[in-house]
Amino acid sequence: MAVSSSLILSPLHFNFIANNKDINKNLSFLSANPLIFNISSKPTNINKGSSIVLCSYKSESGLTAEDKRVLRERYGFDPNEYISEAKNERIKEGKKQGKGKEVVAEEAAKVHRTTHKLLQVLGGKAKRKKLLSPKGMDVRPMMEVVKGAAFDILQAADGCPASLRPGRWLDLYSGTGSVGIEAISRGCSEAHFVEMDPWVVSNVLRPNLEWTGFLDASVIHPVRVETFLEQADRFAGNGPFDYISVTPPYTQVDYGMLMSQISKSPLVGENTFIVVEYPLRTDMLDSCGCLVKIKDRRFGRTHLAIYGPKWAQKKRKSDKTLQNTT
Repeated sequence: MAVSSSLILSPLHFNFIANNKDINKNLSFLSANPLIFNISSKPTNINKGSSIVLCSYKSESGLTAEDKRVLRERYGFDPNEYISEAKNERIKEGKKQGKGKEVVAEEAAKVHRTTHKLLQVLGGKAKRKKLLSPKGMDVRPMMEVVKGAAFDILQAADGCPASLRPGRWLDLYSGTGSVGIEAISRGCSEAHFVEMDPWVVSNVLRPNLEWTGFLDASVIHPVRVETFLEQADRFAGNGPFDYISVTPPYTQVDYGMLMSQISKSPLVGENTFIVVEYPLRTDMLDSCGCLVKIKDRRFGRTHLAIYGPKWAQKKRKSDKTLQNTT
């Protein structure tokens, strides 16, 4: 004979096949618990001498989650399947009640991301070339007016107003790569890009480097900036960098801790220039390790601080004195 399941659905349901000798034993187990099932005389196609019992368990017996897990495991089912299903149901219910924030975050991460070409290289050999950037605010590139001012200040402070001196540039929180690309375009011989988002690296940063023809002069580090700085000895094999740009997401970093970590890093040398973009109402120190602040400018809600060697600060003062004299 065949025993078919009732129309009542429940979180826990299982099937098992028993020999004729075991049916009474199984039915005894079923009668000890509040089960709901129908018996049908309809024949089945199961092997001769066997019967199949299909049952649906209605959770009214007060069994604990552990008891249910043991039962599923005893009858050859995945013991974790019920737990997973129940958890998904709870999360769905939580979303209806305004809960389940982690689910909303996961769904948001799966949203289709697209790009557009709003940025461009401002100077040098790749001038006016358009660059990709993600739509939305998940990546916030340095504003072009800020970027242009930063490079003008660096070139003047470095004694070469027309271009940057050949050297190595480190672009922290690189995102689109627009700052490091600008550096190569203006004369840097090599740029290192630190960006942890794999989608941004493969769909924005690398295509921008290929489009500008700077891929061979670039090194991409797909790691967190904190990890990169902690393992600085691995990346400073050729000595300190000549230039470092720091353009983090404002709300996700502690500027005090970040600048302290950078100042103690072997990536910074006596002749290094550091460009830091930071938000309004953020206190920035007048020095960063052996470097001094040579410029601090405001662009609306954005501030730009530039640290460099003491000789660059003295040079700027002497240039101003000369201009005033003439």
